[in-house]
Amino acid sequence: MIKSRLAHLGLAMAALGFTAVTPVIGLSTAYAAETVRAEIGGPLQAAQKMMSSGNAKGALAELRKLDNVGNKTANESYLIERVRAAAASSAGDYDTAAKSFENLINSGKLSAAESAKFSEGLVGIYMRGKEYGKANAAINKALAKGDSPQLRGYLIQNYVSMGNINEAMKLLNNDLRAAEKAGRAPQEDQLKMLANLQNMSGDKQNYVGTIEKLAQHYPQRTYWEDLLNRVVSKPGFSSRLNIDVLRLKLANNLLKKPSDYMELAQLVLRDGAAAEAVKIIEKGYKAGILGTGADAGRHQRLKDLADKTLADNTKNLATNEAALVKAGDNNGLLNLGYALVQAGQADKGLKMMEEAIKADGLRNPEDAKLRLGEAFAAAGKKQQAISTLKTVGGKDGTAELARYWIMAINHPMS
Repeated sequence: MIKSRLAHLGLAMAALGFTAVTPVIGLSTAYAAETVRAEIGGPLQAAQKMMSSGNAKGALAELRKLDNVGNKTANESYLIERVRAAAASSAGDYDTAAKSFENLINSGKLSAAESAKFSEGLVGIYMRGKEYGKANAAINKALAKGDSPQLRGYLIQNYVSMGNINEAMKLLNNDLRAAEKAGRAPQEDQLKMLANLQNMSGDKQNYVGTIEKLAQHYPQRTYWEDLLNRVVSKPGFSSRLNIDVLRLKLANNLLKKPSDYMELAQLVLRDGAAAEAVKIIEKGYKAGILGTGADAGRHQRLKDLADKTLADNTKNLATNEAALVKAGDNNGLLNLGYALVQAGQADKGLKMMEEAIKADGLRNPEDAKLRLGEAFAAAGKKQQAISTLKTVGGKDGTAELARYWIMAINHPMS
């Protein structure tokens, strides 16, 4: 038996240059230095030269000559599979590559880091070949050795590709619960994938809950618009809450059309909050949304009306307040208190609203608490706003809007 050192054949690690061909297939110095027979080293060297010139299929053919060489040592088999794995991967022969990867993983000659890389590589080969069952088995085997977010992500993707949506959602929910338990924010990509799967499966309730988490942790226009559009279209939603939806859109910079600004300004004028109407219109003008186009004249007339109404309300404030108190009109006092907050008299306005709510007899008590929470937010009293909004119930949209106001206060849109 003729043996020689691998270095004698000119096949030392530097000469092999595996890292230039495929990064994951480099030979370790320790095993490259072990002895191989000339009948093994020669074809290995020839195969490597073919790979260097781009002839991966020729390299595979050269390596097949070694399959008939008997009594190969463990190291010789290991070196052959390292070269074969690189050649098969480059040639797109994924069946051969998978077998070589499996042999290398089971060889006992890989470091822990290399074993993890080859395990991921094997999963990738199975996935490209759409052998999802084998891919999942390889993933679970690798995960048993140590956690890998990337491999867990592959596992979820595989279940989706297999049409097993429920298992994919189960794994995603497990990951999200683990993140919550550890005090980490959920990953946006995982939430988006879960939302897509829930939407595909018709799970509307949990879909909305996932979109809420996306809007909470990753406030973006698309998430917020989805949430608010769903609230408005929800069976039982009350149109009297349109003003609250538009206020929330304004707070999140979601109003982009002149008609939205006009509608909100008109609604708050109807409820007596002229100072708020002035602010809304001014914001529309500043954004270049109002005051332009064919309806610029209408915008100006509404602006003039808001300015005049604010002046009149300020002038007649004491008289109007006295009349509402005398009549015991707590609904009117609630609206007046909100208007005062928007006009810069926060302490007086908030106290008036709180007293109106305590006095009872309101047409819509949950609406009243929602408006009080909005008033606290407008006054810059964040904690009082959140505490108040947490008490809002109702099944016609008030509870959802209160929850969304809390999200907007804690995680405002930029």
